[in-house]
Amino acid sequence: MDDVDRAILAVLERDGRISNNELAAKVGLSASPCLRRVRNLEESGVIRGYRAVIDPAAVNRGLRVFAGVRLIRHTRAEVVAFEEGVMALSGVVACHHITGNFDYLILVEVADLPAYEEFHANQLAALPGVATVNSFVIMKTLDTA
Repeated sequence: MDDVDRAILAVLERDGRISNNELAAKVGLSASPCLRRVRNLEESGVIRGYRAVIDPAAVNRGLRVFAGVRLIRHTRAEVVAFEEGVMALSGVVACHHITGNFDYLILVEVADLPAYEEFHANQLAALPGVATVNSFVIMKTLDTA
């Protein structure tokens, strides 16, 4: 990977729908070599996919919460059971296994506070092996784009 590939990736991270001609112009290539490089980045797995970024409020998921979860024990079976269970919950947008005060940091999107209360009590805290859940309501997200 060279500086041109890194430039292509930087542009695509900001705008995955940019046309190949526009992308080529931004990185200083002609269209054909630019397209070849993008395809190579896709085939090699550097570019793992493209997706739409949805406004959570527009789909009735306006309350966003980070939930820090600590497990009781960390046996392989209990970790696997928790991970399978958490990924099956409809409000979970992302789940990260982390170091520090929590074992997992989970991004949850639901309609409102009563919906989160139900999610917390009846779904997340009820998963196998959960010792504690600490919730952090997102008040504002600063956009880097």
